[in-house]
Amino acid sequence: MAVHLHEEDLPAGVLAPGPVAVDTETMGLITPRDRLCVVQISDGQGDEHLVRFRVGSDYAAPNLRAVLGDPERLKLYHFARFDLAAIEHYLGTTAAPVFCTKIASKLTRTYTDRHGLKDIVRELLGKEISKQQQSSDWGAAELSEPQREYAASDVRYLHAMRDIFVERLAREGRTELAQACFDFLPHRARLDLSGWPDHDIFSHEAA
Repeated sequence: MAVHLHEEDLPAGVLAPGPVAVDTETMGLITPRDRLCVVQISDGQGDEHLVRFRVGSDYAAPNLRAVLGDPERLKLYHFARFDLAAIEHYLGTTAAPVFCTKIASKLTRTYTDRHGLKDIVRELLGKEISKQQQSSDWGAAELSEPQREYAASDVRYLHAMRDIFVERLAREGRTELAQACFDFLPHRARLDLSGWPDHDIFSHEAA
């Protein structure tokens, strides 16, 4: 298992076919303001790839965009809504189809309100991950080893978690409901980017 750091694009041919786990690191939580700094991606075979974008990047990244935009390749996320918005805004790509482990957790782990990645990995896989670098400076000139490890851990376990959640969603009769939510996520991300991040447009209440 290794963590590979790349500048501005993913090298061609480094990922095996099939689903890929994806995550992003940005300068903050307001997508149009807080630039995309890192995209993490893993094919589930043991290595994680970090693609770093520097200040002033044009985000061309043809190899990465081809993988993310491939309609035949499933993308696995934890809280896909945020990552989809960042990828669409900066890379100009709709990174679907989608499986979101946070939504799957909320639909199946109704016995708890703890749906963070750390909590789910601990319960489902018996692994511990550190979130200490979550609020660090991802725009720094160099990424530290703790930052690299943190970024890699965000995609390391998504394939295994997806397999468990597929079984649980089927067991609870919520597979179709989950799929409908996953299919809507790119549109939810566009609503966020278009100025409706907090308002529920399906609510009866006035804006």
